[in-house]
Amino acid sequence: MLLTEHTAVTIRRGPPRPQDAIGQIPAAANSYDMTTEDDIGDALTSLAASGDAISMYVSGVREPVLGRILSVDPENPHFVMELNEGSVLPPGKVTFVTVLSNAKIQFRLTNQDWKSLPDQPHLIPMIFPETCAVLNRRAFERVETPLGVTFTASFEVNSKMYELPIYDFAQGGMGLRCTKSATKGLLKGRKLVEVRLELESESESESVVVAEMEIRVTRSVRSFLLGEQLHVGCMFTQVSPEAENDIKTLLKHINHATT
Repeated sequence: MLLTEHTAVTIRRGPPRPQDAIGQIPAAANSYDMTTEDDIGDALTSLAASGDAISMYVSGVREPVLGRILSVDPENPHFVMELNEGSVLPPGKVTFVTVLSNAKIQFRLTNQDWKSLPDQPHLIPMIFPETCAVLNRRAFERVETPLGVTFTASFEVNSKMYELPIYDFAQGGMGLRCTKSATKGLLKGRKLVEVRLELESESESESVVVAEMEIRVTRSVRSFLLGEQLHVGCMFTQVSPEAENDIKTLLKHINHATT
């Protein structure tokens, strides 16, 4: 999957909060460099559209300056960084870190005077970096569930039963997507136990019980057909060897249905 590949139009987020800060890529991490201007421009444009948090680290300061990308020039390698209200970007080298799709992105820019736009001190014009380090965050490839197949996750939280459609699926986790009202109570960090995964198509039916999974991310998305939805990303934390084999079988059925 390309970094800029999207299946739904995301809703632009508001200014990032302290809990949205993103740590830098470790020096020993197995990252790769994105070097073409077109790829870098596409990534920055996607970040501008979503309003995802950008953490800006300056030398000698532990806590990052927070902001987001306001806009990207469609013809020139320029973009505008929007700092949180009241924030200031000190002169010198700055390391920018963010997350896009399934990867962490990091790049560095240097300027001895980060000049803002006239009468808009929180808006700073910048030039594309020459390279961006990219660290894939998913250990397993995810596949989208195909049309014509019913794939659901059923579980209980605080005596309330949930049965939610699965949007994408991998050996290490899955993504649920439905209305916000249907996911009330499903918060980031919550553990879900005895989760039953069920796959039903015209020709077959499969099910598997996963001992435990954890909600790792929740975000709003907008679908052209379904309107505003909530995506709930989950990671399997306890899976028996038998369940692992069953999950592999489910993945084979999904891959077969999409080909």
